[in-house]
Amino acid sequence: MAEVTDLREAVAGLVHDGDAVALEGFTHLIPTAAAHEIIRQGRKDLTLIRMTPDLIYDQMIGMGCARKLVFSWGGNPGVGSLHRFRDAIENDWPVPLEIEEHSHAGMANRYVAGASNLPFAVLRGYVGTDLPKVTSTIAPVTCPFTGEELMAVPALNPDVSIIHAQQADSRGNVAIWGISGIQKEAALSARRAIATVEEVVEELTPHPFQIVLPAVVFDAVAVEPKGAHPSYADGYYDRDNVFYEAWDPIGRDREAFRSWMEQHVLGTENFGEYFRSVRGEGMVAK
Repeated sequence: MAEVTDLREAVAGLVHDGDAVALEGFTHLIPTAAAHEIIRQGRKDLTLIRMTPDLIYDQMIGMGCARKLVFSWGGNPGVGSLHRFRDAIENDWPVPLEIEEHSHAGMANRYVAGASNLPFAVLRGYVGTDLPKVTSTIAPVTCPFTGEELMAVPALNPDVSIIHAQQADSRGNVAIWGISGIQKEAALSARRAIATVEEVVEELTPHPFQIVLPAVVFDAVAVEPKGAHPSYADGYYDRDNVFYEAWDPIGRDREAFRSWMEQHVLGTENFGEYFRSVRGEGMVAK
C-alpha cells in the first residue's frame, strides 16, 4: 500500500544497486526528479528499462549508474543523439554499457505480459526483420491453432518501476491523464513501484481519458512539483524545448557534462533546488 513520503526516502528504501529499473513516460510525465535522486544516491550496476530513453537516461548512463539498457528508441527528441549514451557504447565511458534493443510494440507487449503475470508476449512485428539476429530476447513461436510463425518476447518485471503523474490523493491513489504511454503497465508489472506527483489532493477529480492506479500498486508516492521537467505534465506545464536544445552541447563533452551534473544535480539537495539552479542558468523557457 502506498505511503506518501519524501522522494529521497523512497529511492533509498526501494532502489538498490544491481536492480532492473524502469522510468517510464512517453514524451509526457517523464520522471526526471526520480532519475536525479537515483544519481544523487550513487546507484550503480542498474539495468535501465525504458521505451524511449532520452535526457534522463543520458544523464544516468553518463554518471555511471547503468550496466545495461533495455529500450526501443533512444535520442534527444527533436534535437539529435544522446551523446553520453553514444560514448558509453563506442568508448565504454564511464563504464561499458550492454544494450538490448526492441521495437516500441515489443517493449509495450513485454510490459503487458509482465502486468498480466504471463511469461511472454506474442506479436507479428518482428517477422522479417533483423532484430531477432541481434536481440536474444526475441524468438520465433508457432501458433498452435493456425500454424503461423509469430515472435515471442519475455515479460518485463522490473525490480522497480517509477512514473510521474499529475495527482495523488491522501490515500495514495494516483491519477494520470493525457498521453499515458505505458506507465500503467510498467507500474503493474514491477515488484516495487514509486510514483512522483505534481500534488496531493483530497479527492481526485475526473478528467477525460484519466487512468487511476490504486494505492495498492505503489510502495511510495512522493510530491515533486515540476518533477517531469523538461517534459510536460498536461494541465500543469508545457514541454520545455529550450532545455532539450540546451542539453545537446552539454551532453557532447565529457568535462562539460560532469561539471553540469556536479553543479545542478549532485550539488543540489532536491529537485526544487535543481530547478531553481537551471532556471538561473537560462536553461528554462520563460
